[in-house]
Amino acid sequence: MLTTRKLGSQGLTVSALGLGLMGMSYAYGTADERDDRESVATIHRAIELGCTFLDTAEAYGPYKNEELLARALRELEGGRDRVIIATKFGFRFDERGVIAGMDSRPAHIREAVEGSLRRLATDRIDLLYQHRVDPKVPIEDVIGTMADLVRAGKVRYLGLSEAGEKTIRRAHGVHPISALQSEYSLWERNLEPRIIPLLRELGIGLVPFAPLGRGFLTGAVRRAEEYPEGDYRRGDPRYQGENFDANVRRSPAPSGGAISKRMSARQRCV
Repeated sequence: MLTTRKLGSQGLTVSALGLGLMGMSYAYGTADERDDRESVATIHRAIELGCTFLDTAEAYGPYKNEELLARALRELEGGRDRVIIATKFGFRFDERGVIAGMDSRPAHIREAVEGSLRRLATDRIDLLYQHRVDPKVPIEDVIGTMADLVRAGKVRYLGLSEAGEKTIRRAHGVHPISALQSEYSLWERNLEPRIIPLLRELGIGLVPFAPLGRGFLTGAVRRAEEYPEGDYRRGDPRYQGENFDANVRRSPAPSGGAISKRMSARQRCV
């Protein structure tokens, strides 16, 4: 059984390690490489080990990832009540399902949440994030709408993703924010100077995503051009040219050493 952590000061308790589901439906590898049966088995095993904080989003697929999670929970006795589900809204998609821009208008938030509830086959979202800050919509309007959903019982706690200091402070002034989700790892430390102190001041939890550097810190990394079209890492500057070479030199275990192996063993619940 894994230990637990409190996210924020509003009462949300989660497993200390969470399982990010994005790569099961989106961003890494190709559709032909993904195996829904293996993904469902991974979700089941994570829950058995006590890793019950599960992270998804409407954008992953889009939509397919939430449906995959619902399927996994249906196949597990008492599955929904054993987990904390976090999902996100904030994008609009074109007819091909490709992200076509941000959209956090109040009407769209309500529509997105209804869609997530339907796909997740649940009556509540435990932690709802704004996936990315929409510069066209005041954060007060966004959080006000999210707070309405809390009062309606459709959402329990609120979060932000990749938000800056001013946005976090303004959002928290409308309704308590329980968690900020942002990239944070051994090679991504930009939260430390200003964001982490602010979170401590306001009593907001941090959910670090990509703790293994999108695979870079596992020792099983390749150059950007070696990943297939559509793989996020193909367009990541950190994987390209001289940047890649410099990062490999500074990596704690670029060739699969002891640190890398220990990280890989934990990856199933990160």
